[in-house]
Amino acid sequence: MTKQERATFVINTLNEYYPEIPIPLDHKDPYTLLIAVLLSAQCTDVRVNQITPILFDKADNPYDMVQLSVEEIKEIIRPCGLSPMKSKGIYGLSKILIEEHNGQVPQSFEALERLPAVGHKTASVVMSQAFGVPAFPVDTHIHRLMYRWNLSNGKSVQQTEKDAKAIFPKELWNDLHLQIIWYGREYSPARGWDLEKDIITKTIGRKSVLNDYFKKTSRSV
Repeated sequence: MTKQERATFVINTLNEYYPEIPIPLDHKDPYTLLIAVLLSAQCTDVRVNQITPILFDKADNPYDMVQLSVEEIKEIIRPCGLSPMKSKGIYGLSKILIEEHNGQVPQSFEALERLPAVGHKTASVVMSQAFGVPAFPVDTHIHRLMYRWNLSNGKSVQQTEKDAKAIFPKELWNDLHLQIIWYGREYSPARGWDLEKDIITKTIGRKSVLNDYFKKTSRSV
């Protein structure tokens, strides 16, 4: 298969597997999505979805959030990990939203990435899922699968994002990045990977990846 043929196979298979695409992080508006995405750094979405109801019961908007202290925020979000950094980021960005954006989450990559603790991936998730702006946030699942599928060289998430945007149609980005995440979790995980269930990698996977898999499982190609 050519690279474009592999990409088309990915699109068609993911549309078949995930015709409806749930957003992994529970939220009700751009602000709660922003906070949830920030909390998801090095933390599972399941854990984040357990913690955000507790946090949002106290503060689900920047005005209420700054009424809490950084220490109070840190205690609530501690189970998500990195709580000292994340609590300062949540408090700091909430303060900036009030002072500079009338309490609203800005709708630009530049403004979002200027907020404390908000990097390019977080900004991309908010822009795509909250505002419908085409973006291709790359998490560990997408980075892993783009390499396994021989659609990127795996050198960096920045390169993976560039390659994904080059090979997939722009109008599909917002759905496709979520579909890849769900597929990676269910069928092509980093650990406990069963190639027989992973139809995409089994069909178009990078030869070296397949060889490594069969060596580890004592099977032959």
